[in-house]
Amino acid sequence: MVRVLEDLEIPDEELTFTTSRSSGPGGQNVNKVNTRVTLLFDVGTSPSLSEEQRQIVGMHLSGRINREGVLRVTSQRHRTQLANREATVARFAELLREALIEEPERIPPTIPERAKQKRTKAKRHRSRLKRERSLDISDED
Repeated sequence: MVRVLEDLEIPDEELTFTTSRSSGPGGQNVNKVNTRVTLLFDVGTSPSLSEEQRQIVGMHLSGRINREGVLRVTSQRHRTQLANREATVARFAELLREALIEEPERIPPTIPERAKQKRTKAKRHRSRLKRERSLDISDED
């Protein structure tokens, strides 16, 4: 059972693991042992996700989901298959968590009227200084 959020857990039966040869670390085993682990999760037919959650995950993780609606997470960072399997499960839970957590709506800051006045006054002052400099240069010629 993979715990994603407090109210969302994905049963192990919904996850499919495949192994293959890794291009990562492995020493002498690199050409003999299948240490790369790929986790496959069918987002489209998962009974653990609500329809709304499916749409949110599909939108946020569209680059990782293929045409059939299968989410793919791969790890080949570690030397052992078990460590890579744990890494894929952790990454899978993290990806789903990031996709499903709603970010609060941004409230734009309100700028006080006094600050706006101060800013425009400073701009006018700077503009006047530059204008006076250009007039001084033309008077010398």
